[in-house]
Amino acid sequence: MRDHIALEALVQALKRLPGVGQRSASRMAFHLLQHDREGAQVLSHALSHAVNAVGHCARCHTLTEFEVCGTCQDSTRDQTRLCVVETPSDQSAMERTQAYKGMYFVLMGKLNPIEGIGPKDIGMQKLIERVGDGLVQEVILATNFTAEGEATAHVLSDVFKRKGLTVTRLARGVPVGSELEYVDLGTIAHALVDRRIT
Repeated sequence: MRDHIALEALVQALKRLPGVGQRSASRMAFHLLQHDREGAQVLSHALSHAVNAVGHCARCHTLTEFEVCGTCQDSTRDQTRLCVVETPSDQSAMERTQAYKGMYFVLMGKLNPIEGIGPKDIGMQKLIERVGDGLVQEVILATNFTAEGEATAHVLSDVFKRKGLTVTRLARGVPVGSELEYVDLGTIAHALVDRRIT
């Protein structure tokens, strides 16, 4: 129907968000138009501004409004360690732990030959150049523990080991505070393989 074209376009746009299906998108669209038109205007302005203002850091490839992000400009961080993550949200998660004070490189994806995503698509050449700055001594591979994340870590590990760098991988194990009977078997198996002397 002609009178629902704009509403349907909004629903389809909201469905592009991760984890949002038809029903959730419809609920959001009706809420914004029926109860919070001011909020809809704020959301529209914020999205438009972010799309135009946010780009990639020239050094680590994360999202930033500046040519070089604040993390890369921070002289107090350890320049000898470079943590490789898949996404800016992964970088944010690492930062929230307050356990890591080195530098980052954000791939903006992972290798996935089935979907046609190769080394060029995840900025591998830029990462190799970044690692070759003469400062980096250890590359910490913090890609996700999915099949694609593991494949990405494996390829990167081979490249950087050939360059004589120390390459480490995030450990996998049993979550803090959990009970073994409730932990999935894959996690227990990896924790057993990655066990350490106490």
